[in-house]
Amino acid sequence: MRYIMCLLLVLSGPVAAHSWTPTYPKLKQSYVEGIYVAEMELWNSRGDVAYYTFEVFDDEFIHVPWAAEERNVPVEYLERKKINIYIRKADLPRARYICSRSLHVKQNKSASLVSSRICSKVK
Repeated sequence: MRYIMCLLLVLSGPVAAHSWTPTYPKLKQSYVEGIYVAEMELWNSRGDVAYYTFEVFDDEFIHVPWAAEERNVPVEYLERKKINIYIRKADLPRARYICSRSLHVKQNKSASLVSSRICSKVK
């Protein structure tokens, strides 16, 4: 019985996520003094998601201030988009993880929605 239950859990449904690269980004000086940039790339492999947001965290997953051209970015299914994440020089010692998270548009469907978060660790 345990074998059947484990098999059903493993085969219960597909896992869908997105791609967020590079895995270990290097922050470089931007064109503005005192501001550093991480050049990231997002690939949407989820047909049910069209928007993504981003977050920067420290070692204990506490938010670190950051900036980008857009906070919520539309990315179509199978589309790649370059995202620049800007961090102040004063916040560089704290910035450890740069994450992307899928956003769902609220709908009146009864299906459960799964949000995915992928984090890259700053070198």
